[in-house]
Amino acid sequence: MKKKEAKTYKEKYIPIEFPKDEQIHNHIIEWWYFNGNLESKDGQKFSYMNCLFAADPKKVNIPFLKNGLINQLFFSHYLLSDNKNCFENITNPLSIIDPNSFTKPLLWVNYDNSCLIEETAPFKYHIVNDFIDLTLESQKKPLLLNKSGFLDLEVKTTYYYSLTSLKTSGIIKQKNKWIPVNGLSWMDHQWAQTPLTNDDKWRWFSVQLDNDCDVICFVYGDKIKTSHASMIDKNNNIKTTNNVEIVPGKIKYKNKATGNEYYLEYNIKIPEFNLELKTTPFKKDQEMIFETIKYWEGGIGIEGIMNGKKIQGKGFCELVTSERTNLFEYAIKKARENPITNFKNISDLSIKSIYLLNEKRRKKN
Repeated sequence: MKKKEAKTYKEKYIPIEFPKDEQIHNHIIEWWYFNGNLESKDGQKFSYMNCLFAADPKKVNIPFLKNGLINQLFFSHYLLSDNKNCFENITNPLSIIDPNSFTKPLLWVNYDNSCLIEETAPFKYHIVNDFIDLTLESQKKPLLLNKSGFLDLEVKTTYYYSLTSLKTSGIIKQKNKWIPVNGLSWMDHQWAQTPLTNDDKWRWFSVQLDNDCDVICFVYGDKIKTSHASMIDKNNNIKTTNNVEIVPGKIKYKNKATGNEYYLEYNIKIPEFNLELKTTPFKKDQEMIFETIKYWEGGIGIEGIMNGKKIQGKGFCELVTSERTNLFEYAIKKARENPITNFKNISDLSIKSIYLLNEKRRKKN
């Protein structure tokens, strides 16, 4: 019997242009993703993530998003962690977008009243959600992955660029208190003509090293795996390779409520960059749940060797499994653990109401 070939989702490459391609595209899935590691004046350390997604609900193949009423749907995920005890996250399955979004010369998106992604000057951003109000300014040119910003992942193609060194300042909100912070952020923008498939599984890392080299690396896929790394140095020189080894270490985390387990320590080798890294999580219990999709997301510490010299750094890790969670069963399990608290607010889901009232951003003083 002839073996059935895996279905592929590929498109013809069109060169990326700025600022045009910072805007929304007519693709099945797209996202604008930010992460960062921040510090307050008194030395408190925080990690954050903010991501807005755009999807074609008829084609994206996420059951919860399927409907016949609209042609484009937005949803958002964000988190704030103090890397010790406090981890807050929101996964909003339906984001309401201001009609003026994506109509300005530079990227501008206002959603859910209280959330904003605003490009105030080329590669300078103002981002706001329930936890953060930050200004980010790129210190380097965009890193076009694979040097073209277009990747072939065997089963699909995707457009992909990063801003790897965003000088960051602003305020974050923890326990109803706004705290001034500074630090370094990272931004990804990715879009593809592909639905969610059973092969959508990845281990992804953004790496910011103390020698001013920034690296993005990942292994993507389940049955068919593709690895990639792109690096930009302090002089904006870019290297790229598919020869990447990402091996789990000993540190694990298991969410007792969902039963999901993740390796959180990794050893990464990239021979073409003369680079070996070891990553460790700042905080282990940071699983995100969005409908049937589950993933771990958080800040990481980094140490290693590059060109024979010791290096250190910080970054972010995202781990997406190919297994899909039954959201209803998970919610019932959480509710049984503490019926009164969890029926009111299943904190692991943190699904934000689309009717959330707009909270005015407080001034630092």
